[in-house]
Amino acid sequence: MAGMLYLVPTPIGNLSDISIRCRETLEKADFIAAEDTRVSSKLLNHLGIKKSLISYFEHNKAQKGDVIVQRILAGETCVLVSDAGSPAISDPGEDLVKQCVAAGITVSAIPGPCALVTALSISGQATGRFCFEGFLSTAKKSRKEHLESLINEQRTMIFYEAPHKLLKTLEDMAAVFGGDRPISLCRELTKLYEEVIRTTLQGAVELYNNQPPKGEYVLVVAGAEPEKEVTATAEDAAKHVAQLMEQGFSRKDAVKQVAAELNLPKNVVYDASLEN
Repeated sequence: MAGMLYLVPTPIGNLSDISIRCRETLEKADFIAAEDTRVSSKLLNHLGIKKSLISYFEHNKAQKGDVIVQRILAGETCVLVSDAGSPAISDPGEDLVKQCVAAGITVSAIPGPCALVTALSISGQATGRFCFEGFLSTAKKSRKEHLESLINEQRTMIFYEAPHKLLKTLEDMAAVFGGDRPISLCRELTKLYEEVIRTTLQGAVELYNNQPPKGEYVLVVAGAEPEKEVTATAEDAAKHVAQLMEQGFSRKDAVKQVAAELNLPKNVVYDASLEN
């Protein structure tokens, strides 16, 4: 009988955040696939759990993924963990889940700590609709293209960033989104020095030009403001038709162009032009 793959979230800073169910799942597993076995060993030691660990990370996922799938198909139960938070979210575990699904293996996720949701909830930004963008590329061109694709994104945007890349990321965001765009910088979540800085992109750039950033960051950026819909009046249409006719347009052609430009019915524009 085939085993299962469990996705178990681990604390993002405070070890007390591990749930009873997560602990029980770790205890019952036949083996644990970990992004960094050294980090996971510290958690298991804290919980008093001894289990077989297998490393599974970005640079060995092709090889180790096959090994893990075969062990599960042979009847073993595997728990996948990342260094912190929910595995398979902006994480190589995404590929293991795909492999297991393709192999017909049951995948079950245990709810728990997740940095993006934690940051969003305390950001002070709109939470009704949001998109998670993960880590931006370190390549300048790819990073710029990624940000430019989000210029008109109206949902709240969430990014992860490391301290040594934070200032450059903020500068690029300010250049693309505008310096007045609101941002909440959430750092060291659930840890002793947890902090949320609510400012604008330009304000954040100025802040970190004067002090070095410390800790891992979740950036919660406000979405773009909806474009204000401009409603043209019949009077506006009539004036525009008159201007075009002065330039040599026939009334028919002027009405046609103005109706298209102002998104108004041709008959409304035509009647307004006669009354002008």
